[in-house]
Amino acid sequence: TSSAAPSATVVKPKKPLKQRIKEELLHYWHGSKLLAKEVRISSKLLWHMLKGEQLTRREQRQLRRTASDLFRLVPFSVFIIVPFMELLLPVALKLFPGMLPSTFEAKEVKEEKRRKLLKVRIEMAKFLRETIDESTSAKQGNNSKAPTTELIDFFMQLRSSEASMDNNELLSIAKKFGDDLTLDNLSRPQLISMCRFMGINAFGTDNFLRYQLRNRMRQIKADDRLIAAEGVDTLTPQELVHACSSRGLRTVGVPESHLRTALSQWLDLHLEQQLPSTLLVLTYAFSLLAPVPSSAPEALQATLSSLPHELVNEAQLNMLEREGLATAKQRLDVIEEQEELIEDERERRKVSGRCK
Repeated sequence: TSSAAPSATVVKPKKPLKQRIKEELLHYWHGSKLLAKEVRISSKLLWHMLKGEQLTRREQRQLRRTASDLFRLVPFSVFIIVPFMELLLPVALKLFPGMLPSTFEAKEVKEEKRRKLLKVRIEMAKFLRETIDESTSAKQGNNSKAPTTELIDFFMQLRSSEASMDNNELLSIAKKFGDDLTLDNLSRPQLISMCRFMGINAFGTDNFLRYQLRNRMRQIKADDRLIAAEGVDTLTPQELVHACSSRGLRTVGVPESHLRTALSQWLDLHLEQQLPSTLLVLTYAFSLLAPVPSSAPEALQATLSSLPHELVNEAQLNMLEREGLATAKQRLDVIEEQEELIEDERERRKVSGRCK
């Protein structure tokens, strides 16, 4: 009997050192030429802006990208100016790959960054979902303090039923959870997870994290208005991927047509339906965990059913106060819940202060 020969793994031959050095130098030469061209283009755009002309979204992004690249050149130039420091340049680039301007990034590096970002986002979305589920289940046994009114009844029905809710009712309820209200009721672990999901440095106090998230949400809304005015179809494939990625939408392995549909859906929910930015980000974060991609209403329903009780109670109180129907008991319950959150934050600050 003849035994099948084991299939030999094909090892890609390594390029000669001279050729690798030549290709690397050529890569940096092309990157330098591209950076110089971007500086020339951005100088013209800056001149137009100083004359009071309105820049398009693409022109604004070009100006911001060039400014960011020039700032990155400051530490990079030290290795060129100081004698013999260029010998440490490969080590520095290995440790700090973000130090290079974007014009020097290879396509493979950009793809790898996108894959790593997706992995981080899935992990952060999973952790965020778990912490919110834990806080929700911990409060579920104590319903005596919860005001039994319209919004609470809706959430009790939402959490106890597997059936799909009416889309108009979902959108109406979702609008009550503004960015400030949602962020103020997220714990520190949840804020950190959300910052990392959005690619924001998660350092500083809880209030600073909330400030950074609010600032990012304002930037996204302003960008949404520009895209809606110019049209999703005007975006190039690279601009489309960047726009979707900055909003937390999945981009790895997704066809261009699906990305345009997803971005159009985001714009409709954010601008036309006026859903809060934070709730939208949470909705798309939780949709990353679904084994089968869910529709926007299904993802929104899953997000609403996972919101912490403190957030739901405060939203209910705000709604009743606007209608003049809030009772002293309801105000007291919400204040006590907020006091617990404040005490938790103080305890964490004390612990972190002792660790230092």
